[in-house]
Amino acid sequence: MTQGGAARRTVLGAAVLAAGGGMAGLSAGSASAAAQTAGTAESAEAAFAADARHGGGYRDLPVPLVIGHRGACGYRPEHTLGSYQLALDLGADVIEQDLVPTKDGHLVCRHENEIGGTTDVADHPGFASRRTTKSIDGVAVTGWFTEDFTLAELKTLRAKERIPAVRQRNTLYDGRWDVPTFEEVLRWADREGKRRGKRVWLHVETKHPTYFRSLGLGLEEPLAKLLRRYGRDGRTAPLFLQSFEPSSIQRLSRLVSAPRVVLLSAAGTRPWDFEQAKDPRTVADLVKPEGLKWIARFAQGIGPTMDLIIPRDAAGKLGTPTTLVKDAHARGLVLHPYTARNENSFLPAEYRKGTDPAAYGDAFGAFKTYFEQGIDGIFTDNADTGLLAAEDFRPGRGL
Repeated sequence: MTQGGAARRTVLGAAVLAAGGGMAGLSAGSASAAAQTAGTAESAEAAFAADARHGGGYRDLPVPLVIGHRGACGYRPEHTLGSYQLALDLGADVIEQDLVPTKDGHLVCRHENEIGGTTDVADHPGFASRRTTKSIDGVAVTGWFTEDFTLAELKTLRAKERIPAVRQRNTLYDGRWDVPTFEEVLRWADREGKRRGKRVWLHVETKHPTYFRSLGLGLEEPLAKLLRRYGRDGRTAPLFLQSFEPSSIQRLSRLVSAPRVVLLSAAGTRPWDFEQAKDPRTVADLVKPEGLKWIARFAQGIGPTMDLIIPRDAAGKLGTPTTLVKDAHARGLVLHPYTARNENSFLPAEYRKGTDPAAYGDAFGAFKTYFEQGIDGIFTDNADTGLLAAEDFRPGRGL
């Protein structure tokens, strides 16, 4: 976490300088420092404005790209402003959000609409009666669901670590942040962009869009409205749109021009919108040349599970790479596979170290293997690890 530490030291240093400004002996120096700080802020904002006017599209981003999966959830509870901020400080090129709606139609950032595992809702007696079982994309799920809460009610909850058995240190931050709305994230990204003089890129997923549309809580229209409001709806907008349901991406393609990515799960599965529409195709069909050609009609990329690029055998070791990278590139599609993590429990068997599932394995070795396939980017819970690994594959390395 070297880069993140450096960023925090810079912030702390600025705070110390600001505190020292009240001391008589430092008044002249502090005034000078304040002027320099103001000048730096103005320069950063001017650079941001220029970048916003003339900034290139997704093809101008570094390759391979490092995407902060749910922020920096290897170090902070996922989908919190603290997780997003740390991912940015660690150097992530793009920060991911997953969107689900509230009862009153606000878009909030949660990986799932069931929030029992990621908030303290179970500790609120007033919400005990809302615990229920629902069928989400054909799977029975028991818990508390965002669509049963107004935004005001949801804001009374605090976020917590989703997998405390693996990431015990993350529990230190339980309760520090609430559940952010996507609009709050857009405002945060604009503030950070102006402060840094560089646009902050986002990777935004619509979760269970068919399910929510059946409830009268369609995701795409309110999402497009927000993107237009914050100037992130054009072809060169600093944002990717993503979904496991191709029809959601097709709908978004008619609403905004921002780049779009179709997410792909295991080969034998079918997207839920395909299930509902009685479309017989599976993910295995979509990763074939004809399937990729179809996706390229309305999307600019795919986000496959990494097993679609290099399958694992029964022992959990990597096997022979598929032709997916070559086939997708032949149709002009970028690839953003998911998800690289540092812990043994998530790594291919040959990169694990020791028997503790929560211990770090040879994450750099795993990153190297995937980057060697020619992927354009990768989702990772550990942006600092991913960035160091990616540097060896970026043009101009070693200069």
